Amino acid sequence: MDWLTAPAARQGRAIMAGLLDPLDQTEAYLAAAAAHPDGARIYARLSAARARAEAVAAHDRVKADLRRSLLDGVAISWKDNIDSAGIATEAGSRLLEGRVPARDAESLARATRAGMICLGKTHMTELAFSGLGLNPRTATPPNALDPALTPGGSSSGAAVSVALGLAAAAVGSDTGGSIRVPAAWNDLAGFKPSHGVHPAAGVVPLCRRFDVVGPIARTVEDCAEIVSVLTGQPVVDLKGTSATGLRVMVLEGVPYEDAEEGPVAAFDDALKRLGQAGAVITRASHDSVARAMALAPVLFAPEAYGIWRAQIEDAPELMWAPILERFRGGAEIGAPDYVAGWETLARLRREWSAKTAFFDAVVLPTVPIMPPDADRLLTDQAEFVRANLLTLRNTRIANLLDLPALTLPTGHRGCGLMLMGHSGGDRHLLRVANAVEAALAVA
Repeated sequence: MDWLTAPAARQGRAIMAGLLDPLDQTEAYLAAAAAHPDGARIYARLSAARARAEAVAAHDRVKADLRRSLLDGVAISWKDNIDSAGIATEAGSRLLEGRVPARDAESLARATRAGMICLGKTHMTELAFSGLGLNPRTATPPNALDPALTPGGSSSGAAVSVALGLAAAAVGSDTGGSIRVPAAWNDLAGFKPSHGVHPAAGVVPLCRRFDVVGPIARTVEDCAEIVSVLTGQPVVDLKGTSATGLRVMVLEGVPYEDAEEGPVAAFDDALKRLGQAGAVITRASHDSVARAMALAPVLFAPEAYGIWRAQIEDAPELMWAPILERFRGGAEIGAPDYVAGWETLARLRREWSAKTAFFDAVVLPTVPIMPPDADRLLTDQAEFVRANLLTLRNTRIANLLDLPALTLPTGHRGCGLMLMGHSGGDRHLLRVANAVEAALAVA
């Protein structure tokens, strides 16, 4: 088989069985990334020396029967806003050009202690503030399904590195959909945990009250294994999961407003297959969603601009105009409105929790539109704004309500099905997602 496109957990088992050597696999990934015609648009920089040293250590642990985890010796990529010691971490921004951290982010340090191999840092949207994946200031990765289309962001290179077989999996970050959008548009699984579950130390911030790190991978099992490494908790037991009897709520209303036919048809087809597998499906809408969504302009941009104002206004010419405008929009929100917004959101989160407690998961199309043409968005700022707002509309629901969320491929190119769980119920959602993944695969 082509081990470069094999799921991370399968690679880990092959290493354990002596069928795959971490040295050979790491060299194969480095060579594939260096040789790929778009490799420089996907990886901001490869950490070849570090990867080879870690591969040697993993190889030696295999020989000594001292492997540290199932993913010991598995090589993955890291989004360029996650600090890496001695390796530039610039968060896709020329404002941070030449920034070299002294130590690894806690998430990368934990992965390294578990034996995982760091291949390098992947390109991303400027300071993670867009869901489309465009970055004319550094690089825009190609969509793995069609290079003319946007890859999704802001963890754009992270997703594309996995989809094109240039990494076994990736770790990205998600503030309003930045893991799930590129995962969906590149036919991968992507998991956004509940806020605060994964370590945030060493991650270049966008909005600290929403930022989370999480995996982009080929399977739910891969996501669960990476989550275990990042949290230090035991791996979620995925055995015995089944779609039969799952209580699933289809969220109606907001997710379908201005939605394109492709994603909706793909979602409906996946939902049909899920029902045929035995899930109990209920359709409902709740006004708490629309009320929470109305708070987004009051909560995201003000925090982002508050964090980055000094650097931005010191050299605004270094930024792409649409991203600069998004940040500066935060200056228009007053402190009372910002505080009141958070007070209202706290109430809406409690309302949502009470109304959905009966269900195992709430499902909706991950993204309501197909990936747009990249060249058009680079020249049409109004279309960029429209497409970006729609791209992040559905995923942002989980960030606002602080819900774990996971996107799965539907079997229709570039279309994902998103499951939202209960705040703090990340482990249960992974089990539910494993059952849904199996149901969609066998139908």
